Amino acid sequence: MAKKQSRKILTLGAAALVVAGLAAAFWPQPMLVDIGTVRTGAMMQTVDEEARTRVRDPYVVSTPIAGHLLRVGLQPGDHVTKGETIVARMLPTNPAALDIRTREQAKAAIAAAEAALRVSEADLNKAMADRDLARTDLERARQLYEQENVSKATLDRNVSKMRASEAIVDTARAAISMRIADLNNARANLISFDTGGQNRAATASEAIDLPSPITGVVLQVIQQSETILPAGAPVLEVGDTDTDLEVVVELLSTDAVKVKAGDRVLITNWGGGDALNGEVERIDPWGYTKYSALGVEEQRVNAVIQFTDPPESRATLGHGFRVETRIVVWEANDIVIAPSSALFRDNGDWAVFVVEAGVATLRRVSPGQNNGIDVQILEGLNDGEKVVLYPSAGLTAGAKVAPRTAQ
Repeated sequence: MAKKQSRKILTLGAAALVVAGLAAAFWPQPMLVDIGTVRTGAMMQTVDEEARTRVRDPYVVSTPIAGHLLRVGLQPGDHVTKGETIVARMLPTNPAALDIRTREQAKAAIAAAEAALRVSEADLNKAMADRDLARTDLERARQLYEQENVSKATLDRNVSKMRASEAIVDTARAAISMRIADLNNARANLISFDTGGQNRAATASEAIDLPSPITGVVLQVIQQSETILPAGAPVLEVGDTDTDLEVVVELLSTDAVKVKAGDRVLITNWGGGDALNGEVERIDPWGYTKYSALGVEEQRVNAVIQFTDPPESRATLGHGFRVETRIVVWEANDIVIAPSSALFRDNGDWAVFVVEAGVATLRRVSPGQNNGIDVQILEGLNDGEKVVLYPSAGLTAGAKVAPRTAQ
């Protein structure tokens, strides 16, 4: 009898264990979700873009005349002082250093000018002879007119002939002056550069100094070796990287309309430790087309940013350096902030799942500004509440949830 009683107890215990195991296996489990916290604090919305630095007013030192540039001893980064530092020196070209063809052409031009002068002198002699004859005819006509042997018309014709011959003489003299000037010009092509008329090269003591136009640093040396350069050829470029440095950012036109002059700018990833502060100075009114690395056509607009920090905080920045800018287009303090990944659309409204006692509760909210990471909550949430991040389509109101832990 006792044996049957113990068997019954064991059977009931085993059945209870099976039922408990099945109940535990099929009992509804809470859904594992990522949970974020609603907080109160400061938030900003920025336009982020890569940019580059540049000197606002760089100066290009160029050759004032054609000549021989001496080797430039300065290197990029060297400090220069306005009016004191000689950035380059050059020797003027010696006009006496003519090749054979040029010299022969100059001699031929002299011979032609001398021949033209002789022709003009001959024309002057002929004009003077015609004038003397006209003067004699005029005197004879006046005497005959006084004796009433010729008419008044004959006298007038002789007067006109006399005046015309005098004008021809004046023209011939002017032509001689022109030919003399042409001859002097042709002879000047064979005159040596020095006053003594000796053919010699200019020495270093006669070099023309090119001083720095500003106080700053050498940005780049365009021509360093000795060479012959024409007038106006660039030699090097100088600029002031301390007080004249700015940032140029190429904004998408859709972002540029959000930016205005005076907006605060954070300049990051420039190579230093802390972010630098800046301010938008202007946005260009003219856009241009640019192709991205993937070949996408984009409309870009240049915006100029001025540093507001002292130059000592960015002493290592130079011209053409890459930086990243964050232009603050909106910011506020002491507002309710929720993770933007918690919001989703529900029947046309914005909503979130609030976790209360392990249960997901659907709640509609009124969002404000959204920077892609955080969103401003105008109504619907309070500081410290927990919300579900990235809610899945299978999550419904009233479902039990549990925080997902890292494996």
